[in-house]
Amino acid sequence: MDLISIVEQLDDPAAAALAGVLAGLVFGVSAERSRFCLRAAAVEMAKGRLGPRMAVWLLTFSTALLWTQGLHWSGMLDLSESRWLASPGTLSGAVIGGLVFGVGMVLARGCPGRLLVLGATGNLRAILSGLVFAVVAQMSLRGIFSPLREAVSGAWVTKGPNPNLLATFGLPQEMGIAIGVAFALLALLIARRAAVSHSVLLFGSGVGFAVAIGWALTYALSRVSFDPVPVGSLTFSGPSADTLMFLLSSGLALNFDIGLVPAVATGAFASAWAAGRLEWQGWDGARSMRRYLSGAALMGFGAMTAGGCTIGAGVTGGSTFALTAWVALVSMWLGGMVADRLIDGRVQSPAGTNTAPLSTAQR
Repeated sequence: MDLISIVEQLDDPAAAALAGVLAGLVFGVSAERSRFCLRAAAVEMAKGRLGPRMAVWLLTFSTALLWTQGLHWSGMLDLSESRWLASPGTLSGAVIGGLVFGVGMVLARGCPGRLLVLGATGNLRAILSGLVFAVVAQMSLRGIFSPLREAVSGAWVTKGPNPNLLATFGLPQEMGIAIGVAFALLALLIARRAAVSHSVLLFGSGVGFAVAIGWALTYALSRVSFDPVPVGSLTFSGPSADTLMFLLSSGLALNFDIGLVPAVATGAFASAWAAGRLEWQGWDGARSMRRYLSGAALMGFGAMTAGGCTIGAGVTGGSTFALTAWVALVSMWLGGMVADRLIDGRVQSPAGTNTAPLSTAQR
């Protein structure tokens, strides 16, 4: 059955939601198995190490980069139609929002995608933090925090469409693929030194492949659907807020984002269940609760200001070589590293090793 037949049988919104389900299932299973987390990678770097978390993150990023740029180069995807390159970008939002998000992900011990995966395995801290993130994201998009977000985002906006870094530096399109290969080789080198298993590497690349699936499916649907289908891929800032509103109110139509979030949770749950990793987990105390929820709130505002989360801006946006996506990604790294040094770096043994045991949320 071809794509046109599927769209005709399901109608455009349902077909878009199904595309989100397919990409979300791949992401959920892969992220749970690989324990993909930019926060953990940033903490490793802040401590001066290039370990397994950095290897997984780099492999995810390089996989998304390779597949996305390969699809664009082959003509199976036109990235100029994506929101990252088709409209102006906010540099002020990318810097400030990225820094705020980076601090928040350290406090919450995970980015929104990681919290969604952990919540699906029984982590109550992640579930509540994810809900706070979604609520604050919605408040930042259309609610009480929207004037502040608009003021920050509007302070420095690109003239015209968001610049493509490859075009800005006069690089050929094939250079995007070459950069992806370079990141992949670096990831494999770090993985070898850190003795990362082949299965973890496979599922780490699966997270990046899920981003490519999202790009390919939304672009294909945009070619055959009667109703407009935005060309995009995985992100968890807008979709988390939209899914929450879809569940709380009526009249909202199905789309890619509405299919994505439940599918990620389902995939992560199935993966953890198959591996025997389902376990209810609660709070360690009031202080821990304040930390997690404050971090989730900062991420909600930061993600909407920066234009996306670590997946939406960092991997999906980064795979397009959009200027503001890379600026936001770098800002998230810097915010996370500085926050780890200032907040968690104080709990150190005399030898400089963190003596606090890792919780499952940290792991």
